[in-house]
Amino acid sequence: MMKNISTMKIKIIVGSTRQNRFSEKPARWIYEKTKNTDDVETELLDLRDYPMPFFDEPVSPTMNKNGYPNETVKAWAQRIGEADGYIVVTPEYNHGYPAVLKNAMDYVYKEWNNKPIGFVSYGSVGGARSIEQLRQVAVELQMAPIRSAIHIPSFWMMLDAKGNLKEKAFDSLEGGAKKFLEQLLWWARALKNARNAIST
Repeated sequence: MMKNISTMKIKIIVGSTRQNRFSEKPARWIYEKTKNTDDVETELLDLRDYPMPFFDEPVSPTMNKNGYPNETVKAWAQRIGEADGYIVVTPEYNHGYPAVLKNAMDYVYKEWNNKPIGFVSYGSVGGARSIEQLRQVAVELQMAPIRSAIHIPSFWMMLDAKGNLKEKAFDSLEGGAKKFLEQLLWWARALKNARNAIST
């Protein structure tokens, strides 16, 4: 079936690579919500699949005119560049976000520009401090961080004794997720139209 030209491409980034991570559970949940939204094409991007070295390039991505020399970074940049918007799923570690996520954001630049980003977080106070810091990073990358976010409090209560997700674990977040996606997609469409207007 032919894709609607108004289809929004949303990338969902799993922002943790640690063993026994919780992040893939909310990532899969928001992925399914996004996938089942009209006129949306979505993809999960797992940072485990993009093992980039810690940023050590001689030139900042903002000044890079010759592309990305590292093959993994090239693949990452291509995926990021394809998107009309992003959802980042992140834990909160020590009042902040994971270093591996910051590294992935730092490695590319123009691919992020003029696109919206929303956050799903968990940890102390529902990951609120992680999100607030990430919003500052997003602004510097010329993204538009949306107001809505999904905060998951006491995430360990969602798991059974074997570490499996309990049935209906995310039910209480359904209403917030709907508003979150509506806001993200509004900005994705608006900014895509603006980018297209400038490029023509």
